[in-house]
Amino acid sequence: MQINSKKKLKSWISAARLETIPLSISGILIGSFYSFFLQKFDIIIFVLALLTAISYQVLSNFANDYGDGILGTDDNRIGPKRSIASGEISPSELKKAILINIFISVSLSYFLIKYSFGTNYYLLLIFLILSIFSVVAAIKYTMGKSPYGYKGLGDIFVFIFFGLISVMGSTFLYTQDFDFNLLPLAISLGFLCVGVLNLNNIRDIENDATMMKKTIPTRIGFKLSKYYHNFLITVPFLLTIFWSNHFLIHDYATAIGDNVTANFKISYNHFLIILALIPFIFHLLKVHFAKTPDEFRPLLKQLALSVFLYSILIAIFLINESTFF
Repeated sequence: MQINSKKKLKSWISAARLETIPLSISGILIGSFYSFFLQKFDIIIFVLALLTAISYQVLSNFANDYGDGILGTDDNRIGPKRSIASGEISPSELKKAILINIFISVSLSYFLIKYSFGTNYYLLLIFLILSIFSVVAAIKYTMGKSPYGYKGLGDIFVFIFFGLISVMGSTFLYTQDFDFNLLPLAISLGFLCVGVLNLNNIRDIENDATMMKKTIPTRIGFKLSKYYHNFLITVPFLLTIFWSNHFLIHDYATAIGDNVTANFKISYNHFLIILALIPFIFHLLKVHFAKTPDEFRPLLKQLALSVFLYSILIAIFLINESTFF
């Protein structure tokens, strides 16, 4: 009985896909520490935002597992067997977990926006609607009669939620203002997260085609999917350099009179940006030389970790930049 309980717990942990959590909080890190740079950081907002992002990610993972399991998409996938496909968790059990997670996600969202906006009922209503829309988006990816993940629309939703909303929305919680100086980073993170999804879809291209799951790779083919992936990684690379130069040029202009210190800090920040971008160069080389879908399997986790490292280094960059004010 104890062994079965341990096995069941491992199955639930597997279904939650904890390895996807770092990617889900990357936008929160960037948006929050940009607010730190603006001297409007709040630790309670930060913690609540992290917990909310994690809850939505787990909800999305459960829903994805349920939807693909019911449709039989996971039966012959290259990656590890999901809970329903392996028979370790029943559809009814997973459905109950989804309902519980919806309650947790919406509750955390309410506490977060209530603390952030107080009695500003206009913003409360907007963000509450946005949280409900996020729940629907998480569920409808693979669940329901017409899941948008099976129509090649997953890329758009990942870009919006993991990029624009995660970065710009989290900053808005602190500042109650849209700062478009952050838009290049929001776009960059959105593209990078789509890149992770695209790798997953390239890996499963053969099985998805058999199951009539019309992802971008099944629509355009293996070779063009690699070109699409290069675009998804190269654009953030260039945008990040453009965005960081805005700060570094400002440092040169404002640090006159203390050239030794200024040069050290600017060199340090240059190093952070270079360190954040180097993994993507090696990643693009690996993608270029990959010849079969199965070769993308190890690249998936590597890219997800690279994106998380990118967000951490951008956060450190912003912390360091805040010392100039």
